[in-house]
Amino acid sequence: MKNLELTIIYLIIISAILTIAGCSGYQNSSLYPKDVSTIYVEMFDNQSFKRGIEFQLTDALAKRIEAQTRYKIVSNRDKADTLISGQLTGVRESVLTTERQIGRALEKSVELRAIVSWKNLKTGELLMDNKLISASASYSEWQSQSFAYGSTLAANTLAMRIVEQMESKW
Repeated sequence: MKNLELTIIYLIIISAILTIAGCSGYQNSSLYPKDVSTIYVEMFDNQSFKRGIEFQLTDALAKRIEAQTRYKIVSNRDKADTLISGQLTGVRESVLTTERQIGRALEKSVELRAIVSWKNLKTGELLMDNKLISASASYSEWQSQSFAYGSTLAANTLAMRIVEQMESKW
């Protein structure tokens, strides 16, 4: 009985030590740079032949930054800590599946590619330097979904990926 009590005490001590040691490297701090509080989102340029998607992307990015980070979007560049800008370099539409007998497209895909930069206006440091980021989304005209629907989904996904890239490096 005495050995069992000692074994239990040793197990409790060892588990307490392992718990303390395992938690020592954990931080509950923000993943985003701390010296930034406001961002000016510049309208994205569009190098593709599909017009209007740059507005969707810029709007989606501003909303995503406000929703997922502690940063605030400002409309005056002079009052911003940082500036995020970019250009939509490619909008590609492709067919995923076709109807067997007729050859009509059943499902299509929209891929958006953008080059994004994020600059600290106080220090001049580039937080993100011409980073190529892409995203895609699929849609089906048979489900009353259009290219506009697919491009909106792709723009939202691209905005989410841009915000992910804004996190501090580990």
